[in-house]
Amino acid sequence: MAPLTSPPGEAARRGGIAAASAGGDAAGLGRGRAAAFVAPALVLIAVFLVFPALWTLYLGTTDYRLTGIAASEPRFVGVRNYGDVLGDGDFHRSLWLTLQFVLGSAVVGQTLLGFAIAWVMRDRTGFVRRVVEALVLLAWILPGSVIAFLWIALLDRDGGTLNALLGTPGTAWLIDHPMACVTVFNVWHGTAFSMMLYGAALGNVPPSHLETARLAGASTLQTLRDAVLPRIRGHVLTSLLLISLWTFNDFTPFLITAGGPDRRSEIMSVYVYRTALGDGRLGFGAAISLIMILINLVIALVYLRALRDRGRRASGRAVTA
Repeated sequence: MAPLTSPPGEAARRGGIAAASAGGDAAGLGRGRAAAFVAPALVLIAVFLVFPALWTLYLGTTDYRLTGIAASEPRFVGVRNYGDVLGDGDFHRSLWLTLQFVLGSAVVGQTLLGFAIAWVMRDRTGFVRRVVEALVLLAWILPGSVIAFLWIALLDRDGGTLNALLGTPGTAWLIDHPMACVTVFNVWHGTAFSMMLYGAALGNVPPSHLETARLAGASTLQTLRDAVLPRIRGHVLTSLLLISLWTFNDFTPFLITAGGPDRRSEIMSVYVYRTALGDGRLGFGAAISLIMILINLVIALVYLRALRDRGRRASGRAVTA
């Protein structure tokens, strides 16, 4: 009678478990070589993430400036900078403009337009799909300085393309409607990212669900509401989180309006730049940066809470079923 042997895969799995339980690792590298393997990544994280965060936290507690005595001998001021920021009218205006910017260009604009393009292109093949995807992605991958020049040329008061198309010579779009301009610009710039996220999400919807809805005579809105959105709700929340955080910290609108005119388009990122580098108040600017980080954290926690609640409801339905 032939001896009973375990399959090779099972033996390898048991060997990995034994190595892990013995204090080694399943890959057989050993702790020294494993530490050397991850060390470059840890160094990069420490240099580009941990150290700047700690340095910003330190600067926020000082009166550090770019020039003058405070540049060579900064004084510790504790939380005074944070109190000054929260009481600054410029901060309140900038925060309100940023919330409008995020709501208009990220939550509404990029989400709806990106989803619409992904929905229309889901079944398209060939030349039309490639052209649409290329045009949308081109707006995303072009350098910020290039797209800023293109939009200034489009919206210019004297020889702008938009005025030529609309027959409205002399209309100063960037002066009369600065926030609307940067909002539409950001929608145009960021829709590609949204389209790719929703395109991947729609790929998880079983074709049988869409076919069933079509045979039942459901309209497009009914199909989206009953067959598509329940399947991709988690993807939608994740996409909204990424797009909202990216838009909240976006600095590209500075290249178009520089926060003007009269600070009417000075979103938070531009406000930090003007305060820290334009006015030379690095300590005050660091305090604003930390407050921005906390606002980002709140936004992330809201979305993560919604995702967790959705997961709990899904688990409850599964148990009930």
